[in-house]
Amino acid sequence: MLVRSLLVAILKILCCSLPAASADDQTPHVIAYHGYTRAVELKCRSARIVLCPQVGGRVLEFTVDGCNAMFLDDEEKNWRPGKQVPISAGRFDYGPELTVVAHPKIWSGEWSAESIGATSVTLASPPDEEGGIRVVREFRLIRHDQSVGLACKQTLTNVSRESREVCHWGRSFSPGGGICVIPLGDRPSRFPAKYAMYEDSAIINVRATDDRIRVRDGFLEILGPPRKPKLGFDSYAGWLGYAMPNNTLFVKRFKTYPDRIYNEAAGLTVSVWYPSGPRIELEPIGPRERLKPGESASFTEEWWLLSHPYPKPGQQLDLKALGEQVAKQTAEPK
Repeated sequence: MLVRSLLVAILKILCCSLPAASADDQTPHVIAYHGYTRAVELKCRSARIVLCPQVGGRVLEFTVDGCNAMFLDDEEKNWRPGKQVPISAGRFDYGPELTVVAHPKIWSGEWSAESIGATSVTLASPPDEEGGIRVVREFRLIRHDQSVGLACKQTLTNVSRESREVCHWGRSFSPGGGICVIPLGDRPSRFPAKYAMYEDSAIINVRATDDRIRVRDGFLEILGPPRKPKLGFDSYAGWLGYAMPNNTLFVKRFKTYPDRIYNEAAGLTVSVWYPSGPRIELEPIGPRERLKPGESASFTEEWWLLSHPYPKPGQQLDLKALGEQVAKQTAEPK
């Protein structure tokens, strides 16, 4: 508790002692937000990011030009220390989903926070004795011409006395009602339907059909909540997009490793959970990491919000134009 209190105090001192922000950029500082008393805010140009060290080390808001990519549950406003609330918005985790040891301290516990310069904040979990893992997440603003992205780097460290097998697992919530697009890339899928659908009783169906899922122009589109909400993909294209009805495209970029093992049950590189209701979950998945005691491994997701027209009734996304826009506006800054 003493170490944690000192880290929080350091963050407050850092934020309060930094110089006044310019019109374009603002150094990280502590704010009250959605019931939380020590959220951390970063701003740059038209982008705003709000982080939550008090519960689970998450992203509460990722907004560009007034459009927010996150779904934040209203019930979280009722949070108080020691009270359980829904864990929503920009969640991260580690897997494999079906075999990993439960780790509530990391998922919903209190994290420490440290400001690193003007555009980066690091959140660190408490060590989880049962799971044997400690997590550090660095959130860094990326400036790209006129747009701003967010790099989310998660580092997993084995703090146990035994080797551990884990993988990165992104689990952020965005508002439902949009169209999810998965580029299929130039490598053939192992799945006849180009996706796997998780049925009841842990059955993974690789020959599923659904009227709301289609393959077109080198992409797989999820047009709305399918028959079963959890879907998995083995694409190595390294990104997925989510077109929202407010004419905004939420893009997640991440590296893929065709020559490495992915240790989710179906060997997935990305998953989507799209139930009926107000939210969708977008889930990049990293390769297997075999960590000896004391070893660490990192995985980075880059988030971007781009202006892109949502199709009107009777129309459809121009997938070629969408892919070209993503390649141009989210490329590595020179």
